Amino acid sequence: MTEYGRGAGSEPWNPEDPLYGDGGWGGQAADGQSPNGGQPQHYPQQPQQQHQQSQYGEWSPDQQGGYSQEQQYGAQNQQQYEGQGGQQYHGQGQQQYPQQYPGQEQQQYVDQGQQQYNGQNQQQYHDGGWDNGTQHQVTYAADPNDPYGNQAAGYTGEQPDFYGTPDAYPPPEPPARRRAEPEPEIDWDPGPDQGEHAFFAGGDDDDDDLDDDDPKAGRGDRKGRGGKGDKGKKRRSGCACLVVVMVFGGGIAGVGYFGYQFYQNRFGVAPDYAGDGTGQVTVEISQGAGGYDIGRALKEAGVVKSVDAFVSAQQNNPDGTKIQAGAYVLKMGMSAASAVKLMLDPKSQNNVIVAPGQRNVVVYQAIDKKLDLADGTTGKIAKKEYKTFGLPSWANDSRDIKDPLEGFLYPATYPAAKGMKPEAILKQMVTQAKEKYAAYNLTAKAKELNLQNPLQVVTVASLVQAEGKTHDDFRKMAEVVYNRLKSTNTETNRLLQFDSTFNYLKGQSNIHISESEINSNKDPYNTYTRKGLPPGPIGNPGDDAIKATLNPTSDGWVYFVATDGQSNTEFAKTYAEFQKLKDKFNESSGN
Repeated sequence: MTEYGRGAGSEPWNPEDPLYGDGGWGGQAADGQSPNGGQPQHYPQQPQQQHQQSQYGEWSPDQQGGYSQEQQYGAQNQQQYEGQGGQQYHGQGQQQYPQQYPGQEQQQYVDQGQQQYNGQNQQQYHDGGWDNGTQHQVTYAADPNDPYGNQAAGYTGEQPDFYGTPDAYPPPEPPARRRAEPEPEIDWDPGPDQGEHAFFAGGDDDDDDLDDDDPKAGRGDRKGRGGKGDKGKKRRSGCACLVVVMVFGGGIAGVGYFGYQFYQNRFGVAPDYAGDGTGQVTVEISQGAGGYDIGRALKEAGVVKSVDAFVSAQQNNPDGTKIQAGAYVLKMGMSAASAVKLMLDPKSQNNVIVAPGQRNVVVYQAIDKKLDLADGTTGKIAKKEYKTFGLPSWANDSRDIKDPLEGFLYPATYPAAKGMKPEAILKQMVTQAKEKYAAYNLTAKAKELNLQNPLQVVTVASLVQAEGKTHDDFRKMAEVVYNRLKSTNTETNRLLQFDSTFNYLKGQSNIHISESEINSNKDPYNTYTRKGLPPGPIGNPGDDAIKATLNPTSDGWVYFVATDGQSNTEFAKTYAEFQKLKDKFNESSGN
């Protein structure tokens, strides 16, 4: 049990002291006058109240605004005082209890809780200190469990000064001398650690100019932040504002630019040149290029100003979709409409066109002409360098083949402008053929058609292309080839007997061939004297002939005759029917 003694020294203090604070202060004011005129204050007798008592007691307000205290001590120290007829305890006969509180020299217990304070022994406060009056002291034996007791001397009424230790709390002051703690000075110039970025805080090199030894140059000294430090801050703040303005200005400008571009692309007129242009430039258009692809190629070459302008002009021209792949000689800075018109003019086209069924010798001559080369130049290069053009592995496996590239210069339009090399053009043609044949899966088709290899499929397609005239003719012609190649063929004994193969080896196109001339020639390409297919293709078949070769009719056709000598081809299943068609041909030709 802690006792708050009251000796001559300073008043001890503890945060758990129920009397500590402003409420119920019973001492005198700072001026030495009692709050009740210097007279002891007596509280009227009040009815006894029951309170929940803690270890140290509980304070309850009475009707006069004061407080009465009922304390309940442990079983060993609890004492109950009951007075009869208002008996009071005074002087030396007053019993002091193990715990006393500041501001209360003596507790007098009167009947039913009445308290009376002895004015002679009341504490006096002078100049903020404690002035203890004369008091009678009763010596008690030391309590071994009391941490504040002097076990050697016992209780003398005086206690050691607990405020003299370094870790002690400061002594309390009377209420009149208590002053509110001053509010901390607010620094209205927050630094970077108080939410303001260092870039805007002005904490630049000027801060380093402050004297570290100057005690006035601290953070709280507003003068220390003045001078050129403030100038630096202003300069930094101005730069920061300029950066912000530039960022927002750039963002607005960017939005405006892209908005304008979006409006122009969607609703505005596409940029375009005016006039027919000047100078000369060759532009190559690749296979399968559409309007936007062509427009991009022309824009990159400087022919048109924008892709959209060209696409619009191509759509507005009725023949705009007829522009094909190839090389075109155009002018710089042309209007889109003029570019479309010139590309449709054959004079602007620097191209080599490989027609379906065309032989390689004709293609070589066309390349020499387009490139202004001597006659035979391209043919010599083809014969010498054909292995470098990327032919498929199954091509030209016979040494009887007259031209290794025959059947591999795929029908299409190819650029052939001045300055280009023949081998570059030939390589483009071979590459196109290789891709097409791979798409048709000729290896698998050859097995289905009882042919030896894909090269024979191309050879049949070249025969169909050379002899037929229409798509229906192509399919029937393919069936004629397959029926004559059969081992059961007793009509022609596996002889194809095609005039086109003989004309190929002769380098001619003649439908009037004498039997003596044909029968006397034993060349592998002469299908009148050699059974089966020729060693290789006799031309370059197109898509239609290839498709018909892969999908022939199954009507039993074995013979055919161009009865008008040109485009009208008729078919027969028997030799007798063939003789009738032959007589019809002779009549039409005047024989």
